[in-house]
Amino acid sequence: MSDYSQMTDEGALKQLGERLSRMRLDRNLTQAEVATEAGVHKNTVFRLEAGGSTQTKNLVRVLRALGLLDRLDALVPEPVPSPLKQLEAADHQRKRAVSKPKQGSPPTGWAWGDEDASDEGQDDHKNRDERGRP
Repeated sequence: MSDYSQMTDEGALKQLGERLSRMRLDRNLTQAEVATEAGVHKNTVFRLEAGGSTQTKNLVRVLRALGLLDRLDALVPEPVPSPLKQLEAADHQRKRAVSKPKQGSPPTGWAWGDEDASDEGQDDHKNRDERGRP
């Protein structure tokens, strides 16, 4: 395992190129075959293996042609929230579902209270004494 943190950019690219070259040769493929499969020019594969610079899109194409694209997860793993954020998220998760009214079931009997307010208000004052008590 190499210590990439101590390498220069050129050293890291050279190491990457050597590994790509080994992977290609392990599969018994020529640079031209990889280039054709990847949809890039043969010089692009040569440049990558030599540690040269190329577009990221071309690197992804070559990795796909070599069957290595799924290894990008190891290069750049999915970010993981901090333990505190995970706890906060767990507190905000729903604990149960809201029940839905069954079709064809009668209404619950709840009303806003203003449907018959005029009738109730008139009768209400008849049943109260002079101080307004019932």
